[in-house]
Amino acid sequence: MEPKSGISGKVKLLIALLVLQLCFAGFHIVSRLALNIGVSQIVYPVYRNIIALVLLGPFAYFLEKKERPPLTFSLLVQFFFLALIGITANQGFYILGLYYASPTFASAMQNSVPAITFIMASILRLERIHFMRRDGMAKVLGTIVSVGGATVITLCKGPPLLKGSNIFDEEMAASQEDMLNWTWGCVYLLAHCLSWAGWMVLQAPMLKKYPAKLSLTSFTCFFGLIQFLAIAAFTERDPAHWKIQSGEEIYLILYAGIISSGIVISLQTWCIQKGGPVYVASFQPVQTVLVAVMAFLILGDRLYSGGILGGLLIMFGLYLVLWGKTEEKRVANTEETTLTKHLLAPNNKEEASTGADNC
Repeated sequence: MEPKSGISGKVKLLIALLVLQLCFAGFHIVSRLALNIGVSQIVYPVYRNIIALVLLGPFAYFLEKKERPPLTFSLLVQFFFLALIGITANQGFYILGLYYASPTFASAMQNSVPAITFIMASILRLERIHFMRRDGMAKVLGTIVSVGGATVITLCKGPPLLKGSNIFDEEMAASQEDMLNWTWGCVYLLAHCLSWAGWMVLQAPMLKKYPAKLSLTSFTCFFGLIQFLAIAAFTERDPAHWKIQSGEEIYLILYAGIISSGIVISLQTWCIQKGGPVYVASFQPVQTVLVAVMAFLILGDRLYSGGILGGLLIMFGLYLVLWGKTEEKRVANTEETTLTKHLLAPNNKEEASTGADNC
């Protein structure tokens, strides 16, 4: 029965990760549409987190009464900084990057998250590196290649490969000023990836201290909302920007709040608890393919050679990191099995010797 249970758990995790990437891909398109129709870059994440908090709060309160540890000042401070990295910086840099770049490039840049996650996890000693073994070298080399791919995307846009119908996108490529804006968009997206990776790495030890996943997500959304409201108090004082002008805006904001903040954050937290931050981040390339197709069909975005080259480098680097992780687990299991046999061998000899003496 135990193997059956293990397979079931792996299948559930795989399905959850694929659904997670599909929801993320939809969010890229929805966010670009929201920016195109004029939704404020500050108002959008504020409404998004309000909806997520209203959605998650009641479930967290009633479903996790027994497993929720008592709140302490130390925990509240950790929630605040987790929100600063995972909500405010993560969402803020993303929306700025998307404003200057495109959904496809935003998703391609996010493929560097596994490599960044690996670096951060290694620094915090949540991930081990064996430099003298091939699995360790593969993880290091994969990280370097992934970071190189992200650099190519940032610095080399390249000529378009496929032409879309988006006039705005065609105009963006027309001048040096627009190219500068594109570069800044990639820089913002890189900062978003750093924030996202840091958030996933910090969630792993946080879940050990505070295993109530929904409550942790709710507190993170709450403090993120407070931080965004504080920013809005200085940057978004025009009441007209806070008014929802159309039904389209309502649908876009609801998707961002319910799917992208409420369901996605909870699902991501669950996946991290089950599979670890590096494993969760490794499914990022699935999202890139989905976004590229959706952006081309819905938004008419172009695909550029620099993005394709950078994306391929990132995916190859990601493959090396994943191979290194798999090989590392195989070696660890082999060593554990060998050690167990060595520990049991003397006992078996003693038992055989005792049996012979008794005879």
